[in-house]
Amino acid sequence: MNLLAILLQAASAGAAGQQGGGMSMWIMLILIFAVMWLFMIRPQRKQQKEMEQFRSSLKKGDKVITAGGIYGTIAEVKEGERYVLLRIDNDVKIKVDKSSLQKDPGAPASAPAPEAKEPKEQKEEKPARDPKDPKEPKAEKY
Repeated sequence: MNLLAILLQAASAGAAGQQGGGMSMWIMLILIFAVMWLFMIRPQRKQQKEMEQFRSSLKKGDKVITAGGIYGTIAEVKEGERYVLLRIDNDVKIKVDKSSLQKDPGAPASAPAPEAKEPKEQKEEKPARDPKDPKEPKAEKY
């Protein structure tokens, strides 16, 4: 009982000393929310938009991975449908919901725009050597 009385007195004394601290509490709450939005909510929204754009731009031949871990290539995409046909082997095709697809990180990136090739430097041609010239060593036969 004695311990409970001491704790109650300490709590009431602490509350009386923090009467002007209400504003700093609101500032801290706002700062915490701002940091959470900057580092957690905003990047997640950006990632969701990228995934939505990827799924809407699927085309035949794209390499993807399903949510279950199946690697495959898009065999058929129908506009307005929620699914695609995924080829996982030569004659094996499965119907998969678009929302379960992700881009295959091991697939080669889309081909960059062709760059103008510079002409190759011409190699200097060596003058034809005279087979009777004694200055150059003869090839030995083994």
